[in-house]
Amino acid sequence: MDSQIANNIRNVRAHIPAHVTLVCVSKFQSVEAIREAYNAGERHFAESRVQELKAKIPQLPPDIHWHFIGHLQTNKVRDLLKLRPYLIHSVDSLHLLEAINTEAAKQGITQDVLLEVHVAKEETKTGFSPTEISDAASRLSRFANVRIRGLMTMATNTDDETEIRRCFAAVKELSIVNSQFSILSMGMSDDYQIAIECGATMVRIGSTIFGERIYN
Repeated sequence: MDSQIANNIRNVRAHIPAHVTLVCVSKFQSVEAIREAYNAGERHFAESRVQELKAKIPQLPPDIHWHFIGHLQTNKVRDLLKLRPYLIHSVDSLHLLEAINTEAAKQGITQDVLLEVHVAKEETKTGFSPTEISDAASRLSRFANVRIRGLMTMATNTDDETEIRRCFAAVKELSIVNSQFSILSMGMSDDYQIAIECGATMVRIGSTIFGERIYN
């Protein structure tokens, strides 16, 4: 008999087109829960804390693609890059991008990242403004050790579907203007279907798969 997590994944997958990557948000979830999702066929998982990611990696299969989605402080960049994350979603400033580039050069790697765009009507969210994204795109040649794969955003935390669509549509438009950005990481458990309709190529889903998080 399939586990509840496997059933949840099957239900989510039924609403995700083949071209959209499902990233299972495993932060604060147990190794056992992640293994259940892995056994159900998932390979992309996301963490938000460097120490938690560091603890989980050795306990789980080596073919997992680990994504980092949390706010990243520059003093944590070195430790994170040592873990060789598949993709960092939360690059929210040129200062952080420069820090990742410098550390990646020291470690002899090229790190894939997404630029976080702030389009939500909430001051607590971080990221580049839409105008800053175009400015950053013009400077990409400065960063030899990062590969900017695309954009990430979080919509306004609201039940207003019009506002949620506005957020996602704004980032989709940025990706059209800046055609080098191929990945659009948009949409979480409550709004991923809207995000897909607006052009998301990657969705980050946690509670719909794993249930409500247990905070230690």
